[in-house]
Amino acid sequence: MNPELEQLKEVLARAQAEVAKVIVGQHDVIERALIVIFAGQHALVEGVPGVAKTLLVRTLSQVLDGDFARIQFTPDLMPADITGTNVFDLQRREFMLVKGPVFTTFLLADEINRAPAKTQAALLQAMQERTVTIDRDTHQLSPFFTVFATQNPVEYEGTYPLPEAQKDRFMLKISMPCPERDDELTLAKRLLGDAAPESVLARGEVQRVVSRDDLLALRRALQTLLVRDELLAYAVDIVRRTRTHDSILVGAGPRATQALLLASRVLASLRGRDFVTPDDIRAMAAPVLEHRLIIRPEYEIEGVSAVEVVNRVLEEIAVPR
Repeated sequence: MNPELEQLKEVLARAQAEVAKVIVGQHDVIERALIVIFAGQHALVEGVPGVAKTLLVRTLSQVLDGDFARIQFTPDLMPADITGTNVFDLQRREFMLVKGPVFTTFLLADEINRAPAKTQAALLQAMQERTVTIDRDTHQLSPFFTVFATQNPVEYEGTYPLPEAQKDRFMLKISMPCPERDDELTLAKRLLGDAAPESVLARGEVQRVVSRDDLLALRRALQTLLVRDELLAYAVDIVRRTRTHDSILVGAGPRATQALLLASRVLASLRGRDFVTPDDIRAMAAPVLEHRLIIRPEYEIEGVSAVEVVNRVLEEIAVPR
């Protein structure tokens, strides 16, 4: 393994360990959040209130030397509330840009589906282009700008479903379940002492593991990770099969193939390898594809979930040897 990939492996392992000091019992969630950041993409996070979605992103910002901002999406939120606006300064007699919360590194878009389409579109430009347009002027965002958009999976009253084009911009869907009993018991004990997760973060016990400049170099190092031609074809075949499967009304597009390959490369590095295996692609298939698929109504009525359909697709595609 070359030195850059060795450093990447070390940084990812240290980042996992530091975040785990605060986030109890969510190993897969932490892993997928790191995959999104190091791949330079965005994530849709789904979980009931109280499972530490906000705390996760705050902790990641501290560990990875980034800024943190949070937007609580509401039906009356306007695009300017996200991007910012020009305000006239009476003393200077000129307009001054008041930057919105998107001018950050890690943005938590809380309950994104509560905002109307116009506001969601403003965020969409920032996600796709890492720029925002304010009064016809274009402003660059951080190259590390990452959106973690949350949804409550059990409450849809007064919400605006995300358009398919917007969901496609999210590399992964990260489901945050309630912790297991042992983990919840550990968390309860910590809350009664001085080791509550918020307190650990506030006291600065979580260490930064990488600088912004090094993070950019580590992202470039991912490009040297080996992906064999037969694995490229495997990823393409998985995504293409979603477009013809009997239980899927609308399958995934080409962007899903790119996301699957990018996610698999970071996962391989997390697992200490400088090459991608079929298991990496299979492990990332459901998080990458789940939110991109529209299941046929007759299958939805029977209770068939998108994850089950992805698993069926994986069973149908021959695994390269």
